[in-house]
Amino acid sequence: MAPWIILLTIACYFALLFVISWATGRKADNAGFFTGNRKTPWYMATIAMIGASISGVTFISVPGAVLTGGYAYMQMVLGFFVGSILVAWVLIPMFYRMNLVSIYGYLEKRFGLASYRTGAWLFFVSKMLGASVRFFVVCVVLQSLVFDPLGVPFSLNVVMTVALIWLYSFQGGVKSLIWTDALKTLCLVLSVMCCIGCIASQLNLTIASLPAAVADHPTSRLFFLDDPNDGRYFWKQFVAGIFMIIACTGLDQDLMQRTLSCKNFRESQKNMVVSAGVQIIVIGLFLLLGTLLYLYADRFMPSSEVKGDALFGEVAWSPQFPLFIGILFIVGLIAAAYSAAGSALTALTTSFTLDILRANEKQDEKNLMLTRKLIHFIMALLMVITIVVFYELNDDSAINAVYSLAAYTYGPILGLFVFGLACKRKVRDAYVPLVAIAAPLLSYILKSHSEAWFGGYQISFELLIINALLTAAGLCLLIKKQSKLPTDNKQ
Repeated sequence: MAPWIILLTIACYFALLFVISWATGRKADNAGFFTGNRKTPWYMATIAMIGASISGVTFISVPGAVLTGGYAYMQMVLGFFVGSILVAWVLIPMFYRMNLVSIYGYLEKRFGLASYRTGAWLFFVSKMLGASVRFFVVCVVLQSLVFDPLGVPFSLNVVMTVALIWLYSFQGGVKSLIWTDALKTLCLVLSVMCCIGCIASQLNLTIASLPAAVADHPTSRLFFLDDPNDGRYFWKQFVAGIFMIIACTGLDQDLMQRTLSCKNFRESQKNMVVSAGVQIIVIGLFLLLGTLLYLYADRFMPSSEVKGDALFGEVAWSPQFPLFIGILFIVGLIAAAYSAAGSALTALTTSFTLDILRANEKQDEKNLMLTRKLIHFIMALLMVITIVVFYELNDDSAINAVYSLAAYTYGPILGLFVFGLACKRKVRDAYVPLVAIAAPLLSYILKSHSEAWFGGYQISFELLIINALLTAAGLCLLIKKQSKLPTDNKQ
């Protein structure tokens, strides 16, 4: 595909984003930026949440990963649904009752200032590194397809794209992101469904013959119930999925900021459960696409060694397919990547402004808006620097480490919330940061030696649970003697 076609596609998509952002966010105040003024219809939040949970890496990697993992990811997605129900009925009513803008405000009211800042900083580090590395992967793809042929250096590629993301998100915040994420969801689902239809047509598969062809392919194995030591074992994935959604959605300022923009907790609950149900269907489409991609490669590209992440793009841009399939691939990719980066900037700005600087307690509305816009710019600049550093390091092991970072950073947050809800004892707040550092370190040691220490057992996604349990155990050691929260405490 010619670079100018890709550039034109990106330009059209951004033009549409700017129109939506301007229309929805031109009159947004601080409340509109942080909470959408709590006026978002639940069904719009649901559409936005579906797209928000899918990154550019998911768009590229989930179809390609079926070769080695089959449909094992669906086991975790089923756990996501159960976890979403728990978030909807436990966390969301509490957040609304406490009237929180940043969800980490709970930690201050339950434990104290040190715990509050610990949660905020853990989120900040994880979100900045995680969002940057996900955006980095997409920038590398676009660099090879577009900017290298045009002689544009990678750093300028990153600066230009992050600048565009900053421009469409700096004014409206959540109020705009709900609508731009809805566009992202539409683009993602449309691109995947069109690709499925086109590949099935190339393979001469009808609606009637498609299920059997997919079921007969070795990549379509869904449940792994035979080996508990396997990282793909059903119960490991399912239970980990439950806690993963609690930690990475229910306790993530980025995703909860959208959820808490609904009018009341009942509408927010509907959004949470319905979006989790629809996500099962959407991820199912990605997995189905993965099998079709390998069926196509086996028949028409037998000599090709392209596998994994590169397969989707290789097939979409092959000469056997019409141009619009390649365009749809680009649209889906940039929709997933750029919207995720915009929402990450908004969440980082909110958390840093309210949790770390506590500017809302010190400034009036006008000065708070100036501070918020300055922080938003600084977050964009930090993201550019982080992405360029990843590129200069060019170290796959460093990037893979960031992908697993969530289990280490969200584990202490999960442990803090679980302990706070389950135990009414007060703790020595000043020592909580030490626990939040020690628990991930111990988790890392366990993961590194699990096969040697536990008869070949591989710690997989359950690392998040282990990390949270170690945090909760550390908090038990910090319990103050003869201390208990007031019996009328509603946290």
